Amino acid sequence: MRWDPDAYLGYADLRSRPFFELIVRIDERAPRRVADLGCGPGHLTQALAQRWPSAVIEAWDSSEDMVREAQARGISARLGDLRDWTPQVDTDVVVCNAVLHWVPGHTDLLREWVAVLSPGAWLAVAMPRNVEEPSHTLVRGLAAEPRWRELLAEVAAPVTEVLDAVSYAELFADAGCEVDAWETTYIQRLTGEDPVLEWLAGTTLRPIRAALDGEQWQRFRAELAPRLREAYPQRKDGTTLFPFRRVFVVARVG
Repeated sequence: MRWDPDAYLGYADLRSRPFFELIVRIDERAPRRVADLGCGPGHLTQALAQRWPSAVIEAWDSSEDMVREAQARGISARLGDLRDWTPQVDTDVVVCNAVLHWVPGHTDLLREWVAVLSPGAWLAVAMPRNVEEPSHTLVRGLAAEPRWRELLAEVAAPVTEVLDAVSYAELFADAGCEVDAWETTYIQRLTGEDPVLEWLAGTTLRPIRAALDGEQWQRFRAELAPRLREAYPQRKDGTTLFPFRRVFVVARVG
């Protein structure tokens, strides 16, 4: 399953905002090592390097395309599965923005990282939490229809469950951390033709795109587009309002 950096960056400003609202809550002035797990095309990793210029910046992603894009930006990105990552002894900050919802069993992974990180280290996580919103239920509904069911049976369901902010707060508190957790619903003001479809094409629809050939993908898009237009109608000013919810957690290891 491949990532398309250009498609992902199509709404770069809107996708980046939660990242900055996450890292501003990290109260660390001079970390020795900062790990950006799920670094994507590296444009946000650069922001970490600018904020903490003396730190070693460690970047991981599971997509070859994203790693190449990050490396082209001068980031020493590494290809790897987050489940294989282990904090080095000098890791003071770990950032996971918009990645752990793709990782089954990520709650166990968070507990494992907390157990290994040094006291005082920071772990900052942000994930979309939209699986019950029309943008996602319409995708699953279409994928379950007879003409698509066999082709998409293994990729249309959510990869993993994203919990609410209270549940993540409890997870980190039980692990002995100081924790700050919250949820935000962004009302994205999108423009262009079928903007919600284009937004989803860069993320949520990626596994479906990978499972279909070119003609099938175009047919799926054509069937999904009017359903999304009905759920998210265009306003008279030509914009489309798209609510998008995210959950945030910033924890300091005790």
